[in-house]
Amino acid sequence: MAASTSALANAPATSLYYGRWTVAEERPVFTARGKLYKTIDIAPCGKDFCGVSVADGGKCGPTLFRFLGKRARDDSDDYLRGHGLWGKVKKNIVIYSYTDDEATPVTRTLELYLGDGYDFGERSANMPKFHANYARKTAAICKAK
Repeated sequence: MAASTSALANAPATSLYYGRWTVAEERPVFTARGKLYKTIDIAPCGKDFCGVSVADGGKCGPTLFRFLGKRARDDSDDYLRGHGLWGKVKKNIVIYSYTDDEATPVTRTLELYLGDGYDFGERSANMPKFHANYARKTAAICKAK
């Protein structure tokens, strides 16, 4: 029984979340802290899966967030909720994953919110510090340190 429970806790080999994700805007503008979220590699890291910042030149940066491996299953909820790095502090993070049927060709999209709350749809103290939509570009190369 313990072996099967352990296997379920591991991050799956493939997931709709995995890959190199880049902000899907023509001319995005970033603060110094937000720039770390411009391009993110999401890949397994031990039993979990992590998001690692990727610099413009492709250099791997810090690990920005980590989620339990079981949450990367494709049949899991359509969003992730946890904590992400914002400068030197941790903020709440929510990542939605969905298929963009209006895009040509149809693409997989991530939408990331980072801030003090989890209900980022309201005008309140929960307004996000950072928000972006991402498109998958390639397979993830950077791994968590």
